[in-house]
Amino acid sequence: MPEVIINGPEGRLEGRYHHSQEVNAPIALFLHPHPQHGGTMNNKVVYTIYQNFVRRGFSCLRFNFRGVGRSQGTFARGEGELSDAATALDWMQSFNQNSRGCWIGGFSFGAWIGMQLLMRRPEIDGFISIAPPANMYDFSFLAPCPASGLMVTGSEDEIVPADSVTKLVEKLRQQRGIAIDHETVPKANHFFTGQLEEMDAAVTAYLDNALSPDENQSAAS
Repeated sequence: MPEVIINGPEGRLEGRYHHSQEVNAPIALFLHPHPQHGGTMNNKVVYTIYQNFVRRGFSCLRFNFRGVGRSQGTFARGEGELSDAATALDWMQSFNQNSRGCWIGGFSFGAWIGMQLLMRRPEIDGFISIAPPANMYDFSFLAPCPASGLMVTGSEDEIVPADSVTKLVEKLRQQRGIAIDHETVPKANHFFTGQLEEMDAAVTAYLDNALSPDENQSAAS
């Protein structure tokens, strides 16, 4: 996983990038939790879902938002971080111009940013949102949600109550043409402490069904 430096809106953005050896491999971008509460691209939840996509033959990027690690700039209440994410996706697309798919993954604050990016980038085919903070941020911009995806929560999440995500999922499921899967990991807290394998299993089961046969074959090889 070589380190990469991306020219971001407020200076450099520090990232880790895996380039698939497969021709026209799909791409996936992963967004970390809140920068002001210790969130970084090395967060265990982010790293776990990143590796899940790497195993499936995706070219994958995770990076630090502005002001985190070696990324320049300062926290910008989500607006700047959305701009960082868009720039990171542009960077990945410049190296994968013929990719056969594009996914977005995010954890907590990163899930909120990821869903906003989903609304702005029609090339994104699907999403993985881990503990989306539906109790803290307004998700009404998902009107309509443009792609199907998965939301995962912990039943004992002390930061984002599971029922707040359930209400969001129920609202999104009223839309036609998309499918929102929702998995709750029993006994898991917000950071899935001791439950990362169970969280990853939920993501794996979803992707096994959601991805094309070619992409699933890549994971098995």
